[in-house]
Amino acid sequence: MAITKIERRLRIKRRIRKKIFGTPEKPRMCVFRSNKHIYVQFVDDIAGRTLTSASSLFKEIYEKKDITKTEQARLVGQLAAKKALEAGITKVVFDRNGYLYHGRVKALAEAARESGLKF
Repeated sequence: MAITKIERRLRIKRRIRKKIFGTPEKPRMCVFRSNKHIYVQFVDDIAGRTLTSASSLFKEIYEKKDITKTEQARLVGQLAAKKALEAGITKVVFDRNGYLYHGRVKALAEAARESGLKF
């Protein structure tokens, strides 16, 4: 029996989450990608709460209508790194959430690295 794309991603996600765990000193940088937008959360798994977040729905990114989704992801990565550094987060564990590391996910991760996050 064939599995759907969503089931496949969830299987990969479960496999990744067995190994990846966020702490207050080194939170998990979790990426969610929808068809239109991209979201990032910095999660402390010990306390079970989100420390900070960023998404393409934030005003400074959402107002730019003539950019591609990859450019949008790059801007979200820069914004996420800026917000994380303001919150005192310098090192993170990257959680691609079952998505392949290319395209928008890769653009977001590389922009966050260039903006000062270490992972």
